[in-house]
Amino acid sequence: MFTGLVEGQGIVRLLKQEPAGLRLTIRPNDDCFSATETAIGDSIAICGCCLTVVQIADGNLDFEAGEETLSKTSLGDLAEGSTVNLERSLAVGARLGGHFVQGHVDGVATVDQIDRSGEWVDMWFRVPPEMTNLMVPKGSVAVDGISLTLVNVEADRFSVALIPHTLDVTTLGQRDIGQRVNIELDILGKYVSKMLNGVSQGSIYNFTKRNL
Repeated sequence: MFTGLVEGQGIVRLLKQEPAGLRLTIRPNDDCFSATETAIGDSIAICGCCLTVVQIADGNLDFEAGEETLSKTSLGDLAEGSTVNLERSLAVGARLGGHFVQGHVDGVATVDQIDRSGEWVDMWFRVPPEMTNLMVPKGSVAVDGISLTLVNVEADRFSVALIPHTLDVTTLGQRDIGQRVNIELDILGKYVSKMLNGVSQGSIYNFTKRNL
C-alpha cells in the first residue's frame, strides 16, 4: 500500500531484457531515500507501479518487471537515463497524506493538453471511457504514482491542477503532449462499481438470500 506522495526521483541506470520480462537498475537521487534505507524484498512504487527490490548494490536498486506489468504500464517506455518517481510502501502507523494507492496500475493515459498559468499547470490526460466511468470531479487518481485530485472529467479524458511543487519534484514537470503515464483508479470507486454491478445482476441478493 502506498499514499501517492512521491518521496523523490531516481535515474534508470540500466535496462536488461530477460526471457520473462525486463530488469531495471535504478539509482535514487540524493534528495530521495538511499538504497541503504531499503532491503531486498521491499515494495517500491516506480511511477506508480509496485515492484520488488531483488538486488541492492553500489547505491542502486534492481527490480524485475514481467510481461503482464510491461503490457499494462508505461515502464516499457523507459530508457537508460530516464527519471522515475519513487515511493516506499506505507509503514503501519504512518501518516496518510494522499489516498490509498495499491501500486496496481489500471492502464496508461496519454498527455493530451497542457495549459500554463504562470507557474501552475492544468494537465489533461486522454484515457479509455471505461476509466472515466470510475472517476468523479474532486475524486482521487494516481498519475505516475502521484496522488492527485480530479478537476474535470469528460467521456475520454480528465484534467488535474498541478502546483509548482508537484512539477518540481515529480516527473509530471517533464512530461509533454503525447507521452504516456501510468494511471491507477481510486480503489473505493472500483469496489463500489463492482458492488453495483452485482446488485444489477442479482448476485448480492442471491448470496444474501442463501445465507439467511
